[in-house]
Amino acid sequence: MFPRSLSQKITSKYHLGKIIMILGPRQVGKTTLVKTLLQEIPDSDKIFLTGDDSDDRALLSSESFAKADRSIGSATYVVIDEWQKIPNIGNTLKLLADRYGKTKQLFVTGSSSVHLLDRTDEPLTGRKFVFTLFPISVGEYAEKYGIRDTEKELEPELLYGMYPEVLELPDIADKITRLMELSESWLYRDILEFQEVRNSAVIHKLLELLALQIGSEVSYHELATQLWMSAQTVERYVDLLEKSFVIFRLSPYFTNKRKEISKMKKIYFYDLGIRNALIRSFNPLRIRSDVGALFENFCIVERMKHRQYSESLAYPHFWRGAQQEEIDLIELTGTDIRAFEIRYRPQKIKVPKKFSDLYPLATYEIVSNQNYVEFISG
Repeated sequence: MFPRSLSQKITSKYHLGKIIMILGPRQVGKTTLVKTLLQEIPDSDKIFLTGDDSDDRALLSSESFAKADRSIGSATYVVIDEWQKIPNIGNTLKLLADRYGKTKQLFVTGSSSVHLLDRTDEPLTGRKFVFTLFPISVGEYAEKYGIRDTEKELEPELLYGMYPEVLELPDIADKITRLMELSESWLYRDILEFQEVRNSAVIHKLLELLALQIGSEVSYHELATQLWMSAQTVERYVDLLEKSFVIFRLSPYFTNKRKEISKMKKIYFYDLGIRNALIRSFNPLRIRSDVGALFENFCIVERMKHRQYSESLAYPHFWRGAQQEEIDLIELTGTDIRAFEIRYRPQKIKVPKKFSDLYPLATYEIVSNQNYVEFISG
């Protein structure tokens, strides 16, 4: 069990009269986290319900407080797992939250946000705290094992990712086998079950194409041509994959549309082990041609974990000028701009002149395999 950065933040929200929602990819430990937080609570004072169970699903979709209350009984802590599978769950949760107030603490966990918050946002307005749990962060890994040789430990993180189960497997062959299993339909099962997307082969092919373009701006029209479908359908699938916590998009930053013309977004993977499984490549870094892209994806997602867990107000973008000048990541906090250029090996790189002309007060830093720990944790 890895220590999770969200633990203290979640416990600080107990009995404030609001639902605690924990979202995130499959297999990152959401249910394990809740069970660990409640391990000292007597079994008689807690109850676990799940959308995977047909009886629980029928109970929680009935929108009947009386029925739910009879099942919950005297339990003070109520956990509802896989809640995206429960019809009308938003209205049921509203009833429970309003009736119980601060007397009972409701937890809900979900492996996907595919239309989940869209369905429940209105009835649960002002009634929820939402947390996102990611694969293990470098900080969480270091808290358990320490960081001894950062460059030596970086390679397996770039190749096999940060899923808790994969990190704990001692054998490389077992890591690869598990990642291959996860990269099939498991991670996007909710899309196939709930979104009327029946062709899993198309979703998988789209993911393969995206895996080959990490760190690059993605054209939906080009993807559509390769997949023999409309650009609108491709964009919808990308949106669903993002809500399923498989990929995420980074938007360009521009204040002058004439000088900063790009509107295409970059796409990254939440976990590089999944990405490498999709292209079936776990070759060592010394013989790979995509080391730069892997390291960029790694730094971008680890920095995202840090922002989320530290409750940073910084908003991320990338920047590209009209002459194709580029900065991998900029973070905006109010009027402050921090710019980061990400390179696997240390290099001396000058800030693009047009960027410095446009934003003379922005800071500029180079991130490499020598200083990435400081970058993703500060």
